[in-house]
Amino acid sequence: MPDADDVRRTALALPETAEKTAWSMPTFRVAGKMFATLPEDETSMAVRCPREERDELVLAEPGKFWIAGHEAAFAWIRVRLSALDGTAELRDILADSWRQAAPPRLVEAHPGLGVVTGDR
Repeated sequence: MPDADDVRRTALALPETAEKTAWSMPTFRVAGKMFATLPEDETSMAVRCPREERDELVLAEPGKFWIAGHEAAFAWIRVRLSALDGTAELRDILADSWRQAAPPRLVEAHPGLGVVTGDR
């Protein structure tokens, strides 16, 4: 089961990612745009997720994904770390979120990031 250290290590391994504390929690950013957060209890993370996909994920795997009340108006979803199948799934989720925040030049320079590998 991935933990907060795995989130930090995996996020910071993504190209041009920096960690910044905001709202008293670690946030991870690419080119200044946030793509992941580790809320205070560090048992979950919040990541970017297109709104049209959020409801499907929550319905399909409610033990893994949910939408926090204050994030409902934004393209974000919460992920329970204990429900992840391992570090490969963590990597895929973070890379997908990174691609949504990264500028096109970075996405084009790293075409394999965020592509679901099927090894979940």
